[in-house]
Amino acid sequence: MLPAAAVTRTRAEVHLRRLLTGRRPRLPLRASAVSQVQHTQVDVGARHVHSEGRGACSGRDSGGVSVDFEHTREAYKSKDSLELLRSLMVLKMCSFDFLVDKNQEIMDFGKKVLGQKAFDQLMKMTFYGQFVAGEDHKAIRPLIQKNLAFGVGSVLDYSVEEDIGQGEEEPQPAMRSSGPRADKGGGDDDRLTVGGSQTYFYADESKCDQHMETFLKCIRASGGSSMDGFSAIKMTALGRPQFLLQLSEVLVKWRRFFSFLASKQDQDGIDVLEQKLNLKQMQEFLSGVGAKDDFCSVVPAQKRETSGTIDLLEWDRIFDDRANLAQLLVVPNVQLGELQPLLKDFTAEEEGQMKRILQRMDTLAQHAVKNGVRLMVDAEQTYLQPAISRLTLEMQKVYNKDKPVIFNTYQCYLKDAFDKVTLDVELSRREGWHFAAKLVRGAYMHQERERALELDYEDPINPDYETTNATYHKCLDYILDEIALRRKVNVMVASHNVDTVKHTLQRMNELALLPRENKVFFGQLLGMCDQISFPLGQAGFPVYKYVPYGPVNEVMPYLSRRAQENRGFMKGAQKERELLWKELKRRLASRELLYRPVY
Repeated sequence: MLPAAAVTRTRAEVHLRRLLTGRRPRLPLRASAVSQVQHTQVDVGARHVHSEGRGACSGRDSGGVSVDFEHTREAYKSKDSLELLRSLMVLKMCSFDFLVDKNQEIMDFGKKVLGQKAFDQLMKMTFYGQFVAGEDHKAIRPLIQKNLAFGVGSVLDYSVEEDIGQGEEEPQPAMRSSGPRADKGGGDDDRLTVGGSQTYFYADESKCDQHMETFLKCIRASGGSSMDGFSAIKMTALGRPQFLLQLSEVLVKWRRFFSFLASKQDQDGIDVLEQKLNLKQMQEFLSGVGAKDDFCSVVPAQKRETSGTIDLLEWDRIFDDRANLAQLLVVPNVQLGELQPLLKDFTAEEEGQMKRILQRMDTLAQHAVKNGVRLMVDAEQTYLQPAISRLTLEMQKVYNKDKPVIFNTYQCYLKDAFDKVTLDVELSRREGWHFAAKLVRGAYMHQERERALELDYEDPINPDYETTNATYHKCLDYILDEIALRRKVNVMVASHNVDTVKHTLQRMNELALLPRENKVFFGQLLGMCDQISFPLGQAGFPVYKYVPYGPVNEVMPYLSRRAQENRGFMKGAQKERELLWKELKRRLASRELLYRPVY
């Protein structure tokens, strides 16, 4: 436990201290032209938009704005013809499975044949140049400013990926409890398989401090480029992933214990927010399985004396008193035939790791506020995500009181994504802070499924794309409805799916959510789906490109992962390639092949 007399603690550390000790803290666009609509139209909320003269669609206070995702002249007016040719070539190459599967071997061969310098130059002319903005925060500034001139902001992401450091073993699967066969024995074969994911493996504390300094540069670069930028951070860069694994295991066990007790009270199948545990029945059950102490003593007296029940969010608050829970809460181990603590105390070293993670997070959040930047906490693997989400929520409680500063990420390819969204929205409603989310479909599908198969637990991923798509829209609709109700909610629709974007625009229109309110943001990766991003930006919607940067030789693992993650999208990017061809042919026919963007 952290010492009671610990010297100066940061605000976030004090606020989160109850995670360790259970002690209660004392917390002291730009609107541009909208092109003439020729094909797909989506009317969005009453909004006045200024026209540059050639656009036939103008804003009307009593009507709406139409966004055309197939008008190539407007979609690609930020690109010269060579950039269009590069996009066409790279997207086509990424559609071939052979090149995607063997990309690392091909790159290694290229380095041997060409040498590092020539290989780096080739990458800058092709894949690196397509998907990465530059090598450092100074080199990326021209691209950021150009995109901004055409209505598109940036989410800066320093995308260097690292392997396991010297002397640091690969983390063991602390999330064994993540499936029904979680009690299966361990061994060398149970080591995590995390290759290819952008997870930072712990080398030492000085390396974590270096990562923090890199994130600070991102924040400053984002703040210097625009007044409303984002900066992405990875929690695994700020501390030891093994600790996040251990904390995730405890959090998962705690929530599963609630579900187990709810099932004993015949509440299976009830919506997660509607499940309530009867405290008297719960204590009788625990006593019946051998618990000797009064578990209900950790429940606030007001709850015991009034309703006599607790829901899942109130159950999570009890977890804050973990120091007492470790002693009070013992459960039967069927295999061993004895009672064991459900939760365990962290060691002093583990608590020190938590303290340092919180200090780094707090430093980043303070700099974000100072520079007018919002922080986007990236999602990671399911066996790390419970801890990442919990820490992010606690930071939101501190920094999202007056405005949305910290955004959490929700992966909609997970079966429990909707429950997570609804619980966190309800928590923000009860505690009065701004809920801020980025919705993604997910980035680790193949890895998660392989691990579930290897460790013999239920696959956490939806069975197919259609189910994931339905989950995404269900989460999005829930959040949009919440925005319409109380306005203290923000969402980034991070999607390359034009149907999802159209759905969002239609729902905004139905709910009278205006683009200028900056409650709904849109996001796509740099180098992909410009035909979505730039028309949205030019129509005045807040839209952002996820802008990776870093040295060529160090950022290639990022490109390799993106190629693997977006394999399905790249193969299906026929529409984008058709639009690129269409614009190139239009420029050729109109003698604009030497067109240069003016901004």
